[in-house]
Amino acid sequence: MKITLATFLTLDGVMQGPGTPTEDPSGGFEHGGWQFPYADEELETYTERWFAEADAFLLGRRTYEIFAAHWPAVTGADDVVAHSLNTLPKYVVSTTLDEAAWHNTTIIRSDVLKEVAELRARPGRELQIHGSGALAGTLLDHGMIDELRLWTYPVVLGSGRRLFEPGRTPVAMGLAESRTTGSGCVLSVYRPAGRPTYGDFTQQG
Repeated sequence: MKITLATFLTLDGVMQGPGTPTEDPSGGFEHGGWQFPYADEELETYTERWFAEADAFLLGRRTYEIFAAHWPAVTGADDVVAHSLNTLPKYVVSTTLDEAAWHNTTIIRSDVLKEVAELRARPGRELQIHGSGALAGTLLDHGMIDELRLWTYPVVLGSGRRLFEPGRTPVAMGLAESRTTGSGCVLSVYRPAGRPTYGDFTQQG
């Protein structure tokens, strides 16, 4: 399976608390729900298309708990997102989670890179990460994410957790797809393309 990451970002790279004001106020974050004014049908269309490609989900503890508090109550096979999340295998990475009651959930408590590598080596379509910033950052640093689906919204917050925090392992990206929605969100699909290369404009003839 290839590992894909989908996440929502502000122009200044914040990924924390996009959905609701109470989704994730950790660290004193006061801007929860910043994505709501920009939601449109194009977001829904792409979200459903990608969820339909999932064979399993890989989540960090915080994202898992947010999802587990909402999606089990959403029923109906016609809801692609709910049906996928509620029925497919879910792997949550956590050293503090005592139990995971959401159907078909396995807790990964140790040897995260080894366990994820084994999941990645299995046959199938996509092992999907949604949100889960700390987990995504670790896997990015180790070259274990095959595709990034980034939704960048026209808002600047100035604070909050970011996907690309200082200290990330340098990596070049190849742009596989890009489009702009009617609300001004830019969807960019990237695939890692090895180490960055460098040059010097002052050396040009």
